Amino acid sequence: MEGIEWIKAGEQTLAVIIRAGVEFPQTTFITPPEFTQQGGFVVYPKGGQVATHSHRPIERHLTGTAETLFIRKGKALLKLYDDRHKLVAERTIATGDILMLVSGGHGLTMLEDTVLFEIKQGPYTGLDEKERFDDPSQ
Repeated sequence: MEGIEWIKAGEQTLAVIIRAGVEFPQTTFITPPEFTQQGGFVVYPKGGQVATHSHRPIERHLTGTAETLFIRKGKALLKLYDDRHKLVAERTIATGDILMLVSGGHGLTMLEDTVLFEIKQGPYTGLDEKERFDDPSQ
């Protein structure tokens, strides 16, 4: 799909980059059902409505933490790593892009003043959730 890049290490999806200009004429979810976060574009015509609703409490059991970043402003160099901390890919992400971090490791270096809007499962319990590692490619 043009404007959407799936970055993998073998069969493992590490990240999905959705570039700023991507548009869909109808509602389209791009993530498979096994992802812990679902992502898609929900399209409504003028005057369309989301029916008033609330979400029932459903207990879910998740392993790991997926993150989605919306690059509100700026530009950054993204590095993606497999589970063995081997560098798999580098990409530049910029204003308007959406980055879904699915698995493996990642790091960002800001190339400009940057504002990220981050979404992930919560609550955040502190630094013990993260396994920090040095970039072995440097």
